[in-house]
Amino acid sequence: MIPVKGHKHLFRDEKSGAIINNDTQGYLQYKKMRDQKINQDNEMQKLRSDVDEIKLLLRELINKSS
Repeated sequence: MIPVKGHKHLFRDEKSGAIINNDTQGYLQYKKMRDQKINQDNEMQKLRSDVDEIKLLLRELINKSS
């Protein structure tokens, strides 16, 4: 592996010429942030679903009492 100048976590593969990122800490941080975003999106979707259900139940309650 040949280090890329100016980038401490980047290396060039000698056989293929591909650039390889060796920043495991940055990758783990990215995965953690991605998982938090997915969890946040799922929680938001659940809250929306719950609100829709509450609205439906309120409409049914209003229609029964009319």
